[in-house]
Amino acid sequence: MSVVARTVAAMTTYRELAPPAGLLPVVACLWEHQVAPGGEQRIIPDGCVDLVRLDGELVVVGADTGPVVARSGTAPASRTSGIRLRPGAAGAVLGLPAAEVRDRRVPLAEVWPDVAPALAEALAAAGPAGRLDLLARAVLRRRAERDGLVAAAARRLGAPGARISAVAAELGVSERHLHRRTVDAVGYGPKTLGRVARLRRLVGLGRTSPLAERALTAGYASQAHMSDEVRRLTGLTPVRFLEDATLTAA
Repeated sequence: MSVVARTVAAMTTYRELAPPAGLLPVVACLWEHQVAPGGEQRIIPDGCVDLVRLDGELVVVGADTGPVVARSGTAPASRTSGIRLRPGAAGAVLGLPAAEVRDRRVPLAEVWPDVAPALAEALAAAGPAGRLDLLARAVLRRRAERDGLVAAAARRLGAPGARISAVAAELGVSERHLHRRTVDAVGYGPKTLGRVARLRRLVGLGRTSPLAERALTAGYASQAHMSDEVRRLTGLTPVRFLEDATLTAA
């Protein structure tokens, strides 16, 4: 992953593919993940919602506000296919407020009852590459557009030192309006989206400077502030999380 949004243990394999050109505004990537028996995956918040074929079932994986650790059993390695929606696109693609699936794994049949059964049947008959294509086509048929206001806010909140009040003023809306639009489109509000952006910046800084210096560069007020937020989002200390993220990126 270019930016580690989902940390995967060494005993798993994971790859991302660029979406078709027509889906670039709303889809971050297509992905495949294979977990060996006894493998473990630590999923951390990334501001995205995924549509996933998991153990033969189609599910919507809502935006997480904390870490989720998934462990596989002793059965043979299984392959999971998914499509990751960009922050701000989930509400339009799903056709409901993204907050309704926040921190949840919801059967796609509950969200798209007219589409999910036929899609699940087609996915079951397809190979790995075909599954990704089918997921992409299903999203393309939604003809959804990413919330432009939320997309602009997400970019601005990703800047070090960004303030929600200043971002709202720059975009010409009230903080309350920005919060409502962000919750509907992403699943959670600007404050959490800002925390996720800081974590992504921290991961992208590499390990060439002291941790305290990286904390300030990423936009944290102090090393203690960084430690608190990293623990909240990942369940790990910053040192342990960044070590895992480095191994994953390698």
